[in-house]
Amino acid sequence: MKFPSPVAIEWVADFIGAELIGNKKGVATGINEIHRVENGDLVFVDHPKYYDKCIQSAATFIIINKSVDFPEGKALLVCENPFEAYLKIVRHFRPFEPAPKPISDSAVIGEGTYIYPNVFIGHHVSIGKNCIIHPNVTILDHCIIGNNVIIQSGTVIGSDAFYYNTKKDRELWYKKMESCGRAIIDDNVEIGAACTIDRGVSHDTFIGKGTKLDNMVHVGHDTIIGKNCLLAAQVAIAGATTLGNGVILWGQVGVNKTLTIADNAVVLAQSGVGVSIGENKVYFGSPAEPAKEKMKELVWVKRIPELWKKMMEK
Repeated sequence: MKFPSPVAIEWVADFIGAELIGNKKGVATGINEIHRVENGDLVFVDHPKYYDKCIQSAATFIIINKSVDFPEGKALLVCENPFEAYLKIVRHFRPFEPAPKPISDSAVIGEGTYIYPNVFIGHHVSIGKNCIIHPNVTILDHCIIGNNVIIQSGTVIGSDAFYYNTKKDRELWYKKMESCGRAIIDDNVEIGAACTIDRGVSHDTFIGKGTKLDNMVHVGHDTIIGKNCLLAAQVAIAGATTLGNGVILWGQVGVNKTLTIADNAVVLAQSGVGVSIGENKVYFGSPAEPAKEKMKELVWVKRIPELWKKMMEK
């Protein structure tokens, strides 16, 4: 999430009650979760396992629960509970706004766009020109829809990320990381019925120009989908994943979190993608592997009973 304007890091430290160590004259431009941090961002970490990853990331300011070594030019904001500090900042810059009407007065809707009855459009939403938004679509706060976009009935855009701060030494193991990111849909995208596209935790979920989604597709938080991709029915993509341009995922493909599917890769139906895969190849299976190799494996698997019988006859 980008702040409306840069914020003095001294103000942030005072706001969350943290000790500021390092670059005390810096300004923060936003706050982000570790997978999508950028220069100028705040990030938080509360477990030693992830200290180095956060400190060496692109983030300039680290909210942390212990003073440790860090690169020159950065700053630590040391406080007892970094996660609660993160929530306090998010709630300050993205406070809850009740919705008294189905289409917010702050929503901007472009010329030629048709909104069917029973559509909900939240605060600070932008919808471009010549779009068609079918009945019972929900577009939540701060989302951006481009031009010539079609969204079929029952789809939800900008739902909260499935993302929790986990600590098993407390009564409630999973505490919600409140989502302050956006969902951005580029021009000429078509989204089928009953799809769910989560907003970013603190960055953006993005669907690129010309991409087409079938019915009942789930796109997880902070996922980046390139141009001209095809996602067939019941595809599910976990958070912070990147799809290149021209990627095709056929029906019921499942994709793990934080990996990359390179340009023009094709994944055949009911496959499971557990690691990053390369460009211009066809993949199949769970875990997904190059389809030709996987098909050869299946031929040999089918021959196991025959081979076993021959071995026993000897």
